[in-house]
Amino acid sequence: MSVILKAENISKQYRLGEVGTGSLNHDLNRWWASLRGKEDPYIKVGAVNDRSAKATEDYVWALRDINFEVKTGEVLGIIGKNGAGKSTLLKILSRVTSPTTGSIKTRGRIASLLEVGTGFHGELSGRENIFMNGAILGMTKNEIRTKLDEIIDFSGCEMYIDTPVKRYSSGMTVRLGFAVAAHLEPEILVVDEVLAVGDAEFQKKAIGKMQDLSIGQGRTVLFVSHNMDSISVLTDRVIVLKNGLLHFDGDTDLGIKEYLKAEGSESNYKFEGLSNIPKITQIFVNTSLPSSIHEYGKEIKFVFNINLPFKVDNLALSFQILDETQNPITHLWIIDSKNNVNRGIGEYEFICGIQEPKLYMGNYTLRVHLSDSKSKEKFDFLDSVCSFKIQMMKSVRQDYQWQKGTCKYIEEGTWKVNKQN
Repeated sequence: MSVILKAENISKQYRLGEVGTGSLNHDLNRWWASLRGKEDPYIKVGAVNDRSAKATEDYVWALRDINFEVKTGEVLGIIGKNGAGKSTLLKILSRVTSPTTGSIKTRGRIASLLEVGTGFHGELSGRENIFMNGAILGMTKNEIRTKLDEIIDFSGCEMYIDTPVKRYSSGMTVRLGFAVAAHLEPEILVVDEVLAVGDAEFQKKAIGKMQDLSIGQGRTVLFVSHNMDSISVLTDRVIVLKNGLLHFDGDTDLGIKEYLKAEGSESNYKFEGLSNIPKITQIFVNTSLPSSIHEYGKEIKFVFNINLPFKVDNLALSFQILDETQNPITHLWIIDSKNNVNRGIGEYEFICGIQEPKLYMGNYTLRVHLSDSKSKEKFDFLDSVCSFKIQMMKSVRQDYQWQKGTCKYIEEGTWKVNKQN
């Protein structure tokens, strides 16, 4: 397959706390450097794009030296935590903004689904908005008219198609917006988190449509999502962005593992700072061995420290154990209201022990919720924290009979089969 898109040394710099370059002095310096054929003097400065760190410089690199190629008909996943630079990269690819350095080379038309439903007018009907939104996205009136019935059918909003959009639910609006955008005919389609909204039926239909675009029609798709299931289903290759840098480029399964490793690299979680709402301050995973490794089959304990700045009558703590692709394996919860117990101001510790965890060998993280079970108020939420690994130890391994051979454990990750005559 031929290369349809190539990103060469893409970097994007922003000034913190200001719009544009921030001052007339900096603009003059840039102008004077350009006049003399020199490079921008502020390209040599700038902090790494780490949103959790305290700013020490005036400039930050949202992206730095990004290089990759995409082939015709390929579906490329782009993943990374919030603030890693994914949206900035898509805006550059979509020509919404220009890079500070580097270039994008493409063959064919690019269409972007960065904001599904952008351009909808509440006073206009769904039908009228299809024509207006299609025009915004680059479709001609004849193209829209030819595909109108197909768009309406795909959206599932036929009953309300002549009703003003202001009476639509948010889910119906997203359905209609995606239906319009999905029926574009570009060579390259850029999609940003459209599958994070809508019900299960819509998400299934949207995934099917994107598969049809790539496999059935041979179109190239760049797909950004935090949903690892969708990434796994739709893509064969991913790039992982971390702090504005290209951290990984390769096979989807390996890329997802790299992303999750970066997201939940710490075996324990600790919150630094003050909060005026109930907060999870620490989480410990009591693994049986160092380096966050837990022996298969043995009891595992999870310890949660919680700070309450005010009284909570129905405090609820729940957590899920997630596998390597962020699928929830089990869900556990502690709800005080069940025992009619109130919690006053102070520090509390919850301990959850699982005597015989049904966790097979592999890597796991936690997703944790802290809320009021009665009012449904959400206090704290942590995702992909406290990484730990389940592993079978040599001490508990034995010889296993398998058909006509004997499987013996030799070393970590290696099995030897002794054939029998």
